[in-house]
Amino acid sequence: MKLITFLAQQPDIEKKMEEAPDSAYEIGVVIGSYLPFVVLLGIAYAIYYYNKRKRGS
Repeated sequence: MKLITFLAQQPDIEKKMEEAPDSAYEIGVVIGSYLPFVVLLGIAYAIYYYNKRKRGS
């Protein structure tokens, strides 16, 4: 249920892009949208690598 609430609260990126005052703001919106996913992927890979290395020893 929390996931649905979280997704419903996400801002409309396309709307922000249309209302952006300049290109620097657009770049910030894009980075801010993708950064959480990149961080989560990095954490997931670190956990995977740690467990793989631990099992191999």
